[in-house]
Amino acid sequence: MSAQPSQDFKLEAVVIPVSDVERAKRFYKSLGWRSDADFSAEGNFRVVQMTPPGSPCSVHFGSGVTSAQPGSAQGLYLIVSDIEAARAELIARGVAASEIFHRLGPGQPAKPGLHPQRASYSSFATFSDPDGNAWLLQEITSRLPGRVDPDVARFTSTSELTSALQRAAAAHGEHEKRTPGEKPDEWPKWYAAYMLAEQTGKPLPT
Repeated sequence: MSAQPSQDFKLEAVVIPVSDVERAKRFYKSLGWRSDADFSAEGNFRVVQMTPPGSPCSVHFGSGVTSAQPGSAQGLYLIVSDIEAARAELIARGVAASEIFHRLGPGQPAKPGLHPQRASYSSFATFSDPDGNAWLLQEITSRLPGRVDPDVARFTSTSELTSALQRAAAAHGEHEKRTPGEKPDEWPKWYAAYMLAEQTGKPLPT
C-alpha cells in the first residue's frame, strides 16, 4: 500500500483549445468569469487565464498554448448547487444552454427534467463555447463520503451559501416536526452541523 502524499497537489488550471482568443475571452467574460491574466510573448505566444465564479480551478487558452484541435475539449464539469438557477443565469447571459436532464444512476440513460428526488450528482445541463468546447453543469448539494476532506468545508459564493441555508432550513423544519419543544437558540448549531455534513459527505442530522 502506498503512503499518504506528503504534499498537496491542487489542480490549478485546465487548458482548452480555441481558434480565436479574443472571441473566447469575450465569451467567458460574458459568463461572469474572472479575468486573471493575459500574457503575450515572442513567437505568437499568448495565454489567457479565466476562472468560473467560486471555482478554485481556472481555464487557460490562447495561442501556442496547446496543439489540440479547437473545440476538442469535451465533458468539462461545472458543479452548481442549484441547476435551475445556474441554467437560467446562463440563458440570461445569452448562452444556448440545453434543457435540464437527469440520470437515475451511473451509466443510465438520460431522461428529461430534474431527478425525481433532486439527488446530488444526478441532474445536468450542457452548453458549449463558440469553438464547441463542451461544458456540463452538474448539480451537487450533498457530497458522497470520501470525495472531500471530511474536516473542511467552504462556501464560495453568496448563492451557494443561500442554497445551503435553504436546504438546512427545510430539513430543520422536518426535524422540528419530529422533535417539538426544541429551544430556539439550538437551531443555529443544527444548521451548522447539517451544512457541514452536507459538504463533507457525513451522515446528515435528522
